[in-house]
Amino acid sequence: MNTIHVLVDNCVSSEKSYAQAVDFLNNSEVVAFPTETVYGLGAVATDEEAVKKIFAAKERPSDNPLIVHIGSIEEVALYIEEVPEVAQQCMEAFWPGPLTIVMQAKPNILAESVTAGLGTVGLRMPNHPVALELLRELKKPLAAPSANRSGKPSPTKASHVAEDLDGIIPCILDGGSTGIGLESTVLDVTTDKPVILRPGGVTKEMLEAVIGRPVLQSMHTEHKQDTTPKAPGMKYTHYAPEAPVYLIEPNQKVIEAIKQLQAEGHRVALIAPQSFANSGAEYFFTYGKDGDTNAMSAGLYDALRACDKTDATIILATVTEAQGVGVAIMNRLEKAAGGKWYSNND
Repeated sequence: MNTIHVLVDNCVSSEKSYAQAVDFLNNSEVVAFPTETVYGLGAVATDEEAVKKIFAAKERPSDNPLIVHIGSIEEVALYIEEVPEVAQQCMEAFWPGPLTIVMQAKPNILAESVTAGLGTVGLRMPNHPVALELLRELKKPLAAPSANRSGKPSPTKASHVAEDLDGIIPCILDGGSTGIGLESTVLDVTTDKPVILRPGGVTKEMLEAVIGRPVLQSMHTEHKQDTTPKAPGMKYTHYAPEAPVYLIEPNQKVIEAIKQLQAEGHRVALIAPQSFANSGAEYFFTYGKDGDTNAMSAGLYDALRACDKTDATIILATVTEAQGVGVAIMNRLEKAAGGKWYSNND
């Protein structure tokens, strides 16, 4: 398959570009497009044939549900049985934006593969001019997970999408680098107390300030193999480059760890703040300035993908404090590492 790369700027000025993408989508095809979080791989969410192409392109397990993207709050009523008050509060406060809300889906409207057989669905309204224009031109909902091969780091640039899916999907809308760099927060409002199933740019503290009561944080980062998760990213290994990733605290022991690993014959890639530029690792990719969690979230996947372009045999990634957006960063780092932390006994 020949993949068409279409450059669209954030000013949303290229009508022909959108028309081309809309034609693909209306013909049961998939299109990669930018959001403010990561690039998504979209298919019309009511078209079962199209949605199945997402799973095929990504090699994604069929029991991993998809988030549905819409262009306006008014569209929620088309797909949701009843909108709880807490959901309405969050939509008004955070949409468009990096918040997915899980609610009870109306039956027999969305493609069965979208919900993975569950009675719930996650909806979000992205805050990116290209995504919003595409949705408004299409006038249909888009099921859209991240536009990468399952298990690999999510794409924050069109070039990342091409690395994984060129020749596999028909069209990539190139809208430049994404802003936030981490997938949306997923909030489940189908329970007595709202629960964050996946942390993201909208933090627990931000949600509680709007809702006016406590929001739970799901402690179940992995689901049993015989169950279907309510949200993406809860059951399978994600965000991992080819070489094994080990997490490490950002202190002077990083340099000691690098020396020990090199003595054992490893070629080390280090992902860390700029202050570690002279650490002695064979490869260094920076999150940005020390303590800058916004830069860290924006640059994490790019750094993980950059490691795959080296011959590193092991990757060390320094961690951050699990507060605010740091919770989301740590969630992604722990999944990329499969829960592995460096120790001098490894």
